[in-house]
Amino acid sequence: ERKMILLAKVQDEAGHGLYLYAAAETLGITRDDMTEQLLSGRMKYSSIFNYPTLTWADMGAVGWLVDGAAIMNQVPLQRTSYGPYSRAMIRICKEESFHQRQGYDIMMKMAQGSEAQKRMAQDALNRFWYPSLMMFGPSDAESVHSAQSMAWKIKMNTNDELRQKFVDQTVPQAEFLGLTVPDENLKWNEERGHYDFSQPDWDEFFNVLKGNGPCNAERLSARQKAWDDGQWVRDGLLAHARKKAASKVA
Repeated sequence: ERKMILLAKVQDEAGHGLYLYAAAETLGITRDDMTEQLLSGRMKYSSIFNYPTLTWADMGAVGWLVDGAAIMNQVPLQRTSYGPYSRAMIRICKEESFHQRQGYDIMMKMAQGSEAQKRMAQDALNRFWYPSLMMFGPSDAESVHSAQSMAWKIKMNTNDELRQKFVDQTVPQAEFLGLTVPDENLKWNEERGHYDFSQPDWDEFFNVLKGNGPCNAERLSARQKAWDDGQWVRDGLLAHARKKAASKVA
């Protein structure tokens, strides 16, 4: 049952990619152009996809933390000034909320299971905590595009605002699970009304973006193989389209 739910999530995520490709196409770039840029390494994609998932608990951590960070980023984007992106976000956020609940449910079952399962859940949290914090982008002081995006109302919140909100929301959830956030500096700041926490390793973040992460080469190799293996499908569809167009002319 849990694997069937996970497959439904994978199907949702494929749909999200299609929504966003369609939104990007309204800017005048073709999907083939975007695919070529991705496969050649010229297009950046979320750093989180370059970290490995090693155990079933990782499926829980990805749903809880990674999809949770995605929701934190995406909910404000439902009000972004760019219409095609805004409309795509409305449906994406509804589905991502399901993904996060599914991930948290996995973590809860692991945390309440055997000692080995609880250790597995803690290990997944340890490995995905900082990569999840990186998903909000570099600090506001280091972000190249944040100020312009805020001015144009493409973004509604800064990277640091969203990261703080994510930490404030997620730490109590970890405590409820009986798990420990891997940050010795994490503590509640009564004066600020927020948690103080350690920043991610930004050198690691930028290194991953440059293509030097744990799984960059593996991920792009898989995308290239999928593109090559699907050539016959694209050829068949194009041939059918040409045949159909010719029959209409005749």
